[in-house]
Amino acid sequence: MSFKLTIGKYYHASSVIHRLSPTVKSTCALLLILASFFVQTPVQLAFFCLVIGALLVLAQISVRHILRSAIPVAWVLSILALCNLLLVRGGTTLVTAGPVIITSAGVWAAVLYPVRVFAAILIGMLLMLTTTPNDLGKAFDNALSPLSRIGLPGHELAMVFSLMLRFIPTLSADAASIAEAQEARGGSANHGSLARRCRALQSITVALIASSLRHAENLARALDARNYVAAAPRTSWHQARFTFREAAALFVTASIIAGIFVLAMV
Repeated sequence: MSFKLTIGKYYHASSVIHRLSPTVKSTCALLLILASFFVQTPVQLAFFCLVIGALLVLAQISVRHILRSAIPVAWVLSILALCNLLLVRGGTTLVTAGPVIITSAGVWAAVLYPVRVFAAILIGMLLMLTTTPNDLGKAFDNALSPLSRIGLPGHELAMVFSLMLRFIPTLSADAASIAEAQEARGGSANHGSLARRCRALQSITVALIASSLRHAENLARALDARNYVAAAPRTSWHQARFTFREAAALFVTASIIAGIFVLAMV
């Protein structure tokens, strides 16, 4: 059982996407994810896949790194594709074998929905791979700053989000270490009967919860030692600037969304 995750880990590079302002980058990613759900035709789907491919090339991220991160998601989407293929009815009947009926609408649904969801997931992964957790926290803090002006804990929510991103790789490494230690003691979760695997997984889960609580206690002590006050006003050492690069990113995003809607009429 593998606990090594790349989600939430920053991929070091010096691409144009890496240098974008985190607030603008997050806005563009959110708009593209929302636009992906309006893709309905083969032309739109092909155009959107080309856009995702171009973004991955611009980000200068290794294809192997992307695929290794997306393997768990691909398995789930494969099951979704199979369900759509067998359950969706409509169009021309292509295959009939007893209770199994495959239609043209089912084939298209098996292609459209998994690819569309996978493209949206790739956009989210691209955002996390090209933006440090600290910058993502700042972007989230800027988005929630209006809440702080009306007395709601906008900064605190942004801090929780930032800490969550920071602890994903940490907890993943802890889980891998605990699983290896458990396997060295003969309690592997990969071998044996189902009951034995469940007991091994239970031991790993308990140890991981204890490790998480220890990390949380150490974090609380560190914040207390630095005299952290939740509601105190704060400034940033590096102020985000809106330059020509950010304006170009917004323009390109708007053009992509416009292209999706224009291609719907083709």
